[in-house]
Amino acid sequence: MARMYNVRIAIGALAVAGACAAPSSTRTDVRAFDLAATRALIIAQNARFTQAHVAGDSVTIDSMFTADARSLPPGGDAAVGLPAIHALTMDYLKAGITAFREETVDFYGTAAYVVDQGTYELTYGQPSVTERGNYLNVWKQVDGRWRMQTNIWNTNTAAPLPK
Repeated sequence: MARMYNVRIAIGALAVAGACAAPSSTRTDVRAFDLAATRALIIAQNARFTQAHVAGDSVTIDSMFTADARSLPPGGDAAVGLPAIHALTMDYLKAGITAFREETVDFYGTAAYVVDQGTYELTYGQPSVTERGNYLNVWKQVDGRWRMQTNIWNTNTAAPLPK
């Protein structure tokens, strides 16, 4: 009788151990991070970002940043936080952006942060000036949405040497 009791306990323990050791792929609460799908999403976000600049839509641009974001423009101080980024955006919009395009050339990251590195071409002002350069955006997952945490860009044209 005691022996049968011990066998039942052993079988029960094995069943519990087997259930606890189920591979993570069978759990419904674990989702795999899909880098390719995230890249496509960020490329679409970049298109939205550039189109908003051409349209003068600062509301859309502001909504794409985290509350504590940093924007690091060429030749200027960092804009930290949404109010400072909004002011920087308004300065650029006042220049009259007529065309803006970004192209992702490298993309990597995790489910929490991704880095989008690429090139850009921006046309603005009177007379019309076209600027080409490189950018690096760090995107952060916030409440299920990707938002820019850090945005930096630089032009391909070197600054003039001091005299």
